[in-house]
Amino acid sequence: MHSPRLTRRDVLRAAAAASTVGALPSLHAQGNWPAKPVQMIVPFPAGGGTDAFARPLAAQFAQQTKQQLVIDNKGGAGGTVGATLASRAAPDGYNFFMGAVHHTIAPSIYPRLEYDLQKDLIPISLVARVPQVVVVNPQRIPARDFKEFLALMKANPGKYNYASAGNGTSHHLAGELFKLQTKTFITHIPYRGAGPALQDLITGSADLMFDGLGSSAAHIKGGRIKALMVAGNKRVPVFPDVPAASEVGLPDYTVTTWYGIWAPKGTPAEAQQRMHEEVRKAVQSDTLKAVWAGQGAEFPNLSQQQFAAFIDSEVKRWAQVVKAANVKAD
Repeated sequence: MHSPRLTRRDVLRAAAAASTVGALPSLHAQGNWPAKPVQMIVPFPAGGGTDAFARPLAAQFAQQTKQQLVIDNKGGAGGTVGATLASRAAPDGYNFFMGAVHHTIAPSIYPRLEYDLQKDLIPISLVARVPQVVVVNPQRIPARDFKEFLALMKANPGKYNYASAGNGTSHHLAGELFKLQTKTFITHIPYRGAGPALQDLITGSADLMFDGLGSSAAHIKGGRIKALMVAGNKRVPVFPDVPAASEVGLPDYTVTTWYGIWAPKGTPAEAQQRMHEEVRKAVQSDTLKAVWAGQGAEFPNLSQQQFAAFIDSEVKRWAQVVKAANVKAD
């Protein structure tokens, strides 16, 4: 049996059809993006620092585009469970991921990650940068200021504990750096996110946290927890009475939490660009400027290329910190 002979017209018709099919996702993404709700994985439980920025951003995004930005909280393993899921999501321009500084630390903490941050995910936008703060439950740690707090930690090695958002998060590393620089010992208790950790701090099940100001700000203002120090060399306008690390004898104690958006590898360039533009527009709106200011955050306004370079530098920086502090996943 012989195959039917293909004419030149048949070949051209088939090629045209194939090119049309291949172009559909890209055309769909760029022509009227977003034409349907956009999904964004947040790799921590609700109530944490990532949520504090993701949810206001989602509301502003919906107002701008008339399409929902649906937040999907997938916590676990210091944010790496959600990152794994995001790396496997369909790269159709409708799946994104809001991660954090924690994800540049994870490669040095977890020996076998199921994704590669720098190969499987595409940097879209750096959304917010906020200093970390040392916060305590005032009923558990009755220190009036940082000096009293430090004296208490030095006099009671191992008695007190600090909660973190999980192994390999900036909360964890900030705690280990603090212990290293102050020659203290505070027991680490990892949680599945900053939200659950904060709840235990507020109720008194945990003693203190090295938290991102974004998730702690409202609780500090409400008097549920007490801020003793900002990790860095300057105070933050939203809490002008809280001293910076450089003012209390720790000039090298600088830890900043930041949050950013990625897309799965293979996401159409047009959708990447549109998402970057919508995020920039949203964060520069009067509404989100007020939200960011209230949490002591700034918007760095980096291009995609600048964000990618920033991620590379953070991976290298945290690898050095992990090695110097001999940090292990508990």
